[in-house]
Amino acid sequence: MMRIPWTAKKTNEEILTEAQTTRQLMTKIQKRQTKFVGHVIRRNQLEHLVTTGKFDGKRGRGRPREKMLGSLADWMNIEKPSEMIRKMSCRVGWRSLIAHASRHGT
Repeated sequence: MMRIPWTAKKTNEEILTEAQTTRQLMTKIQKRQTKFVGHVIRRNQLEHLVTTGKFDGKRGRGRPREKMLGSLADWMNIEKPSEMIRKMSCRVGWRSLIAHASRHGT
């Protein structure tokens, strides 16, 4: 494709700049995760309870687990996951928020 021999000692970043492209995998993953979480939160079933972390029981010792809602709230620059859950109830508003975050996110 780009006629780069396998013996050439070039980094991935150099090849990406030559191809005039960027890495898009993380943004695609985050965009799909936000769409999925919005879909799950609007339903009141087991998936909703697991995603929000509202299930009975005692958590084990050690470091607190990273929650999907927390990481998505960080990516979208939203202070609290509870605020994000409130915004998910409106499908059109949620999709516009996803589009804005994917353009201006990390």
